[in-house]
This record gives sequence, structure tokens and C-alpha cells, in this order.
Amino acid sequence: MEIIGIIGLILAVGVLIIGAYKGLGAFPVTLLASLVVIITNGMSVWAGYSEYYMGGYTGSYMSYLLLFAASSLYAKFMDVSGSATSIGYQFIDWFGRKKVMLVSTLIVSVLTYGGVSLFVVIYAVVPIMYLLFKEANLPRHLMVACLVAGSSTYTMTSLPGTPALTNVIPTQFLGTTLTAAPVMGIVASIATFAMCMVYMNYAEKKAVAAGEMWSFPDNYNASLYMVKDRSLLPAVWKAFLPIIVLLGIILVGSRFGINSTMLAIIAMLVGTLITYIINLDKFKGQPMKDLVTQGLGGGIAGIGGLAAVVAFGAVVQNSDAFAKIVEWVLSLDLNAYLKAVFSTALVAGITGSSSGGLRIMYTSLAETFINSGANLEILHRLTSIAASSLDTLPHSPGLFLTLAVLGLNHKNSYRHVFATSVVITSIVTVVLLIISILFF
Repeated sequence: MEIIGIIGLILAVGVLIIGAYKGLGAFPVTLLASLVVIITNGMSVWAGYSEYYMGGYTGSYMSYLLLFAASSLYAKFMDVSGSATSIGYQFIDWFGRKKVMLVSTLIVSVLTYGGVSLFVVIYAVVPIMYLLFKEANLPRHLMVACLVAGSSTYTMTSLPGTPALTNVIPTQFLGTTLTAAPVMGIVASIATFAMCMVYMNYAEKKAVAAGEMWSFPDNYNASLYMVKDRSLLPAVWKAFLPIIVLLGIILVGSRFGINSTMLAIIAMLVGTLITYIINLDKFKGQPMKDLVTQGLGGGIAGIGGLAAVVAFGAVVQNSDAFAKIVEWVLSLDLNAYLKAVFSTALVAGITGSSSGGLRIMYTSLAETFINSGANLEILHRLTSIAASSLDTLPHSPGLFLTLAVLGLNHKNSYRHVFATSVVITSIVTVVLLIISILFF
């Protein structure tokens, strides 16, 4: 039965991947994939769906609904006021149209390294990136490479001091600090960034050679970006002020230990209010009830796919096969560094979560590593980086949200995720692992 259950997990992930590539929505495809797990693991169908699946699904709404709604509202007001367009043009004035992918990646990197949640970054930055990519006439799917490279690689794992969970969790178990193994972290970050940029330059040239051009998502109000007279846009200081205040609230508040989700919600609402107040002339004649309804509603729509994939993950984590796989991985008699990296990457891959993989691994093995004589700072940095190597496989919850916001799908965009977050991060992980085994 154990073998059947493990095969069932593999088949379920396959069903989810194939369904996503075929364009099947997250909800139906995760229901089907969950059924495969439930049947092959001898679970009660009713309990599998009513307890585990719905527990994960409703839990996502409880955790993210207010955050997504506030973020979507902020993005809507930045769009309608013209602020996002104004910021986009300013970046073009500074850096030119030929560097929009580099600029977009750096914007996302600065925000995520500063402690801003990826979910917030997506809603805050995407409207700006729309203008950048429109002016450069690059296809929308290339935006995925910028978002993933800037948020799910070096700023999340290897840059010393990053406040991301993948850097925080090891400190809770090993007693290390957020700046553990700084030299290794900096070298890994430079290598990751360099390889990501090489890939993005290749992807951009390939897209241009194929004649691919910019297009807005279906049902998107493209007129907001059709600006004939830039003097009609908000002044640059007005455009930047809301996002500066928003970031200030998040960064200052986090230093006082205030709940990060609450901080982000407050910051988004304040940013929305400031955008409205300093751009009253832009909102005259606008149907405010419709703007608020559409803004908040956009966040609710965006969370559906994420919740469905989290629900599937909940079913997986409650299966006997998952417990057996974790037990087997953690029992392997390997070099401490190899065991830590392999365990973290595999569990993160199965769960589709870097923080989930780290927490499960350290819960069982932290004491073993502490008593092993291994350099704990090196171990900290290795596991943080390893956690992001397989966490963005096609069933990653955050990936479904990113694609939904951009109006994209796995078929036309996942290759960028695989290249930047899976292949490149895995290469960096393996190289650092070999160096650590040989010299530490």
C-alpha cells in the first residue's frame, strides 16, 4: 500500500502539471489531483475533501483575503490615477527602453529584500511593469522571469540579512543569524543574478526574433496606458509618494515586531488613500463605487487559484505516503550538508513551499545537525538556498497567483520560472554543496 500511495503522489502531481498546461483551472485540476492522492492512499474521500482540502482552501482565504483585497485596491487606484504609468515613464527616462527587464528585476529585488511580501509586490509593481514592457514592445510572458528572479531566488535565500522566511527559519532552529555565512551568500547572490540576466537576455532576443509583441491581458483597460500627452499624468513626486509611504510603513513597522500581514494591509490602504487625495483631479467623474468594487474584487478573484493549490498540498501532507517519504529522507545516513540540502529540496518540492520544506526538515533534524560538528552558518545558508531549488515546480501555490494576476498560464510562461528559479538555483545549490563538503 505504501508503494501505491507514493506512486499516487507522483501521479497526482503529474495530473496537476498536465492539467495546468492544458489550461484547466486550478480548482478543478486540484480536485482531480487530490482524488488521486485520496484513493491511492486509502483515505476517506469525504474526510479528504471536507477536512483536508477544504481546510487548506478556507485557510488560504482566512490568511490572505484582506491582504489581497487591499493590494488589488491599491493597484487599481494607482492605475486609474495614472501614477503607475508616470512611474513607468520615469524609469524609461532614467534607464531607457532596452533595459526594462533589468530594471523590473531590480525593482522587485529591492522591494522583496526590503521585506515586502511577494503578494504585495505583485500588485504594486505589475502596473508599472505593464508600461515598461508596453513601451519596449516585449511580450507579457517575459514579466514572469523578472518577477520570479527578483523575488524567489537570491533576495529570498542568499543575500545576507534578507527577512524572508527561508532565511528566518534556520535561525529559529540553529541559533544562527540572518547574516549567516555572508561571503557564501554574497557569492551565491551574484552568481544567481548573473545567470538569471543571461537567461533573460536570451529569452528576450528569442521572443523578439519570433516576432512576439506586447499585449494586454483579456478584459484589461488598456486605455489607461495609451498616453498621448505625458503632461496629463501625475507629477513624478505624486506618483512615487504613495509607494514610498507604503514601503515606509512596512519597513518601520516590521522593526517594532508588528504583524507583517496587518502592516501590509494598513500600508496598502494608506497608499490607496494618499493616491486618491493627491490626485483628486484625476478621479473627478470616475465612478468611485465601481472602482472600489472592482479593486477589492480583483483581490478576491486572484486568491482562488492559490487557495486551490494550497488545498491540494494539505491533502498531500495528510497522506501516509507523504509521511513515509519524509521519514525515509530524514533517516538517510549521509554527510550532514548533503542530507540537509537533499531533505530540504525534496520536501520543498513535494509541498511546493520553500518555508514548508525547511520547517519540516529542521523540526526533525535540527538537533542532529547541531551535534554533527558541521558549520551551522554554512548549513543555514545551504538549506536556505536549497529550499528555493524545487519549490517552484508547476504545482507551487504562489506561481498560480503570479500567472493569474498577469493573465498568463503555465503553457506560455512556466519555462521562465523553470529556468530562473529551478535550474539556476539548483546549479548554485549543487556547486555550493560540493564546496562545503570539500572545504567545511
